[in-house]
Amino acid sequence: MTLNASELPWDESSGLEPFLPLDLQESSSSPEVPPLTIWGVTLCVSGTLIATENAIVVTTILVTPSLRAPVFLLLASLGLADLLAGVALILHFLFRFCVEPSNWSELLTSGLLVTSLTASLCSLMGVALDRYLSLSHALTYGSSQSRRRAATLLLLVWLGACVIGAGPAMGWHCLEEPNSCSVARPLTRTYLSLLCGGFLMVVIVTLQLYAGICRVARRHAHAIATQRHFLPTNQPYPSRHSSGKGFSRLILVLSVFVGCWMPFSLWGLLGDASSPPLYTYATLVPAAGSSLLNPILYSLRNKDIRKVLLHACCPHRFSHSTHTHYPVDV
Repeated sequence: MTLNASELPWDESSGLEPFLPLDLQESSSSPEVPPLTIWGVTLCVSGTLIATENAIVVTTILVTPSLRAPVFLLLASLGLADLLAGVALILHFLFRFCVEPSNWSELLTSGLLVTSLTASLCSLMGVALDRYLSLSHALTYGSSQSRRRAATLLLLVWLGACVIGAGPAMGWHCLEEPNSCSVARPLTRTYLSLLCGGFLMVVIVTLQLYAGICRVARRHAHAIATQRHFLPTNQPYPSRHSSGKGFSRLILVLSVFVGCWMPFSLWGLLGDASSPPLYTYATLVPAAGSSLLNPILYSLRNKDIRKVLLHACCPHRFSHSTHTHYPVDV
């Protein structure tokens, strides 16, 4: 996405170009490629890191036959979405600093970024739903029927994300009507408002799912505490330390989730084309940065995925033994 500039003085050294009216852009005989800036280098490096780490996660899940539980389908979807986000950042860098910018390049990168962020956020909601079902329906979770339902859900998520991301390329953009632009050109304000409104709804639903996880976990803890009075004292139980550690991880995941997605969702609803572009970058960077943190917070925390990666790196040191998967481990 390309950001709109305000009427305030513009610092050419920042690497962010002001928004020009369409008639001025057409009157230019040949648009010049802007000089490379620190922002451009950071954009390329971050996109490369995002694409690389998520490609590793997706490849690991796809080539390992034992990783076929519903949660791994969700993690593969999350990794693929974040991989596309990294590719979108790289393409944005190439189209902006290496070749002459054009309308079709803006539409391509904007559509790809919208598709990837939408699929990523919906996959995060799916991971929360997976955790909730793994606790509340532990006996039936993980069956072949559950895998088919998860695959169907992900298919619908990606179809919806592709349809939403195709909006700018299908004509829902502001390249011909600059007055209708949002804080993220070439997206119109109506399009971005609907998109951010949907993001907020997904964030709220995800928080509700995690609240349900906490309620189910408290009931399980109460049941375990009750059983201690009737079962042998040498029976192993989860300690308070492990429960506190799980709660701390949950707080970390929720803090990163809300901190990454809430700012841009609110700013997309409140800002307009005359808003300072610095604010848009300050809110969009955390949303894109979530693609860098998701593999660390979700995929690499899973014992099965870590074991496969360690075996691939050091096959003689780490034996690739079978491991019973528990969805709540993610």
